[in-house]
Amino acid sequence: MSRFFLLGALGVLSLPVSATELSCPDLAALVQVNGCPTEEELQTTYIGYCSHDANAYGNKTDPCVDYADYRKLKNQALWESADGKFTGYLSCDLPEAEWRTQKPTGIALAMQGKISKVVCSYPQGINLTYRTRETCTVADAEACADNAAACRATCN
Repeated sequence: MSRFFLLGALGVLSLPVSATELSCPDLAALVQVNGCPTEEELQTTYIGYCSHDANAYGNKTDPCVDYADYRKLKNQALWESADGKFTGYLSCDLPEAEWRTQKPTGIALAMQGKISKVVCSYPQGINLTYRTRETCTVADAEACADNAAACRATCN
């Protein structure tokens, strides 16, 4: 009986690893994960963030010079692709009708520690990111700008 278990375990270990092929998500199918902050919440967090001594001493108060700058930075909501693989923060000031029909303009790879990030870029500063510990490659990043269907990455 243990011989069959060993053979079964070795069989599982010898299965080929399949690559994950990714394409940039369609913005029309994005799902909002969290709501936009209210004006009251933005004002409260502005006061808290900009009055915190650690931010002042750490030279992190650039958005505190003007409330409009802070609001632009923080008035965002998290969105994800329909399959949940890609996520990104989109401005709550940007009307959905303006970005829902946009097509990808670029795809790029970035590393953050041991995490690989596949970043899909869209007009109006929209970026959606897929994060994984796998190794990823992009075949032809330049082709993406001309053809949205060419925005593809492979991770394995």
